[in-house]
Amino acid sequence: MKQQKKILFQDHPQLDFGWPTASRNTQPVVIPPASASDRNIDFMSLGSGSSGNCCYIGTAAGGLLIDAGVRADVVEESLMKAGLSIDNVKGILLTHDHADHIKYVYTLLRTYRHIRLFCTNRVLNGLLRRHSISKRVKEYHTPIFKEIPFKVTDFEITAFEVPHDGSDNMGFHLEANGRRFVMATDLGAVTDRARYYMSRANYLMIEANYDLQMLRMGRYPEYLKARIQTTHGHLDNVDTAAFVAEIMNPGLEYVFLCHLSADNNTPAKAVGTVEGTLVKSGYKVGDASGSLQDRASDVHLMALPRYEPSRRFVFRSKDT
Repeated sequence: MKQQKKILFQDHPQLDFGWPTASRNTQPVVIPPASASDRNIDFMSLGSGSSGNCCYIGTAAGGLLIDAGVRADVVEESLMKAGLSIDNVKGILLTHDHADHIKYVYTLLRTYRHIRLFCTNRVLNGLLRRHSISKRVKEYHTPIFKEIPFKVTDFEITAFEVPHDGSDNMGFHLEANGRRFVMATDLGAVTDRARYYMSRANYLMIEANYDLQMLRMGRYPEYLKARIQTTHGHLDNVDTAAFVAEIMNPGLEYVFLCHLSADNNTPAKAVGTVEGTLVKSGYKVGDASGSLQDRASDVHLMALPRYEPSRRFVFRSKDT
């Protein structure tokens, strides 16, 4: 694997966004136990790759978009076809300021004015400096800070550092109802802090960007090939496979491979490499189809589609 860089970590107080606080004069509110469906977590990818990245994660209380590289009308239509509503989306999280992750962020915010933008100040500044995006995007912005948890609806969210060549780069650890969804896209190496958060995942969305042989033999100019292979570039299939096998544990149920290169990778190569490594490590790997054979596996593995939405996944709490 590529050389990993250690990132120091300090504990910070927790931030809280969007949760009502009771005044001194109000009576205690009795909240009934959540039903089984209220404790479910929904996930679907709306696009994954350099053509545009965006995914949805939510509960009955509200959801979030992670990245905004897919057109607003496509996002709304895809959610609607899956039985979800754009009205349920409370915020957008941005991983970094590259165009395929932020292209439609202002359109989404301007069209659906109830949605808030959650990103670091450095990502926001990069957005305004590097792209033709209205400065009015700042009206929707709530600043976040790496490794300082904050809350939106049911989710406690922690952003963590990943090495890439944007203005600021992060993955997200989202926890709700005792379940953890972690995503890390656009990273050239797995750092100690990224490993910490990803090893806690029940549902992991991780980059498998390129097949090394395809990249070396491909049409990209040499400087771009070199940039992709650096520790601030992208992960290749072999590195991703080795890392997933390293952190594999009974709590890790789903692995979604994201941001596959259209020129230097294929879904079959990415899935085959990760699956082969896991099988050699003694794990039974399913295809995330929901079939009886898939349900009997130790872990469910799939590559997220590049141009179209995935199916809607409903993750059910183990204690319901």
